[in-house]
Amino acid sequence: MTPGLVIAAASSGTGKTTLMLGLLAALRARGVAVQPLKCGPDYIDPAFHAAAAGRSSVNLDAWAMTPAQIAALAARTTDFPVDLIVTEGSMGLFDGVAVPGETGTGASADIAALMGWPVILVIDASGQAQTAAAVALGLAQFRADVTVAGVVLNKIASPRHEALVRRGFESIGLPVLGVLPRAAGIELPSRHLGLVQAEETGELERLLSHAGEIVAEHCDLDAIMGCANTQEGSFAPYRPAPPPGQRIALARDAAFSFVYPHLMEAWRAGGASILPFSPLADEAPDPSADVCWLPGGYPELHAGRLSGNRNFVEGVRNFAQTRPVHGECGGYMALGAGIVDAEGQRHEMLGLFGLETSFAKRKMHLGYRRADLMSPMPGFATGHALRGHEFHYANILSQPDAPLARVVDPNGAEVPETGSVRVMPEGGRVTGTFFHLIAEATC
Repeated sequence: MTPGLVIAAASSGTGKTTLMLGLLAALRARGVAVQPLKCGPDYIDPAFHAAAAGRSSVNLDAWAMTPAQIAALAARTTDFPVDLIVTEGSMGLFDGVAVPGETGTGASADIAALMGWPVILVIDASGQAQTAAAVALGLAQFRADVTVAGVVLNKIASPRHEALVRRGFESIGLPVLGVLPRAAGIELPSRHLGLVQAEETGELERLLSHAGEIVAEHCDLDAIMGCANTQEGSFAPYRPAPPPGQRIALARDAAFSFVYPHLMEAWRAGGASILPFSPLADEAPDPSADVCWLPGGYPELHAGRLSGNRNFVEGVRNFAQTRPVHGECGGYMALGAGIVDAEGQRHEMLGLFGLETSFAKRKMHLGYRRADLMSPMPGFATGHALRGHEFHYANILSQPDAPLARVVDPNGAEVPETGSVRVMPEGGRVTGTFFHLIAEATC
């Protein structure tokens, strides 16, 4: 397998994505073929990875995925050979849930240990000097099966600051592979839900080019590449779940964009054709499709426009009379009767469920979910167990339809976001969930 490494940190907000994007851009400029990957449930970072590396990125999830699926996704092949795998961690290196899932707790460390990938720590040294080395030493010694190969220092204020921080790392023998100055100016913008999508970022090419130049100037690229390693041994064969249909009408625009890349790759590998349509452009599902899928996204930011796009509204309503329609999170809310936006204004939605949701009083709903299906949904029969992730600020005002599943959090506690199912008089079936599907559960 191609050698790899993991970019991780002690916490969120330390500069992992900054280093990841700059490293991808810098290595690509050198002619190195890099396969980017992302630990954990994240829709945003893989799109930025793809823009920087020129190659699609997928998620690896230690709570939702089996070791075989993780290894298969890491080893997947596309149009050109790969020289190096670089995986961006999530949150802190060892942060996960309390109860393990398919492979681990969902921590980035679980992926590093499973795949034998050394970790490069991004150390936010702002407000610290030699203490930064103590933090890194604790991370390096926390788990015997995780190897920390070196660090990249971020937010260094001055040459004097750098000298003091370096002295700490010399005392513990952990290599400093790069030093990013505080004035580098390559921060990504932030917006609704704390997220900004790659396609919404103005001058993305310029930002990535600048990040690549900064990382190439201030990091030892050869030393970073030299840290990469791979796990010896073999994994069980992995066969992904079948696609939800052979011709999938997929809503795809700024309102509906959150679908995991590995799912679409699996659908295509299963022989399915994906037929994108834009609800914001008032497009209806392709009439030749045998299933319609509305992913998550930001329908609440476009609710008035969506409500008035009659071709879209009537097209999905007509499609649902005879064929399956499924919605995830934002897609689920759009299938409901109405959405109340942040200003308190209600917008009529598709009305295929009685679901009413509101953003007037925001409340975060976040975490892994296990769903045991009480009714079939596209691609899965009754009784199948699924693993996914929920992240939204909507409150349920009414959820009157039959529940799609029994849904629990990682600790086994039931959550009220059960999803919904409605069977139409002409044989169509509409299903929806607040969680985003990651993988089928095996345990």
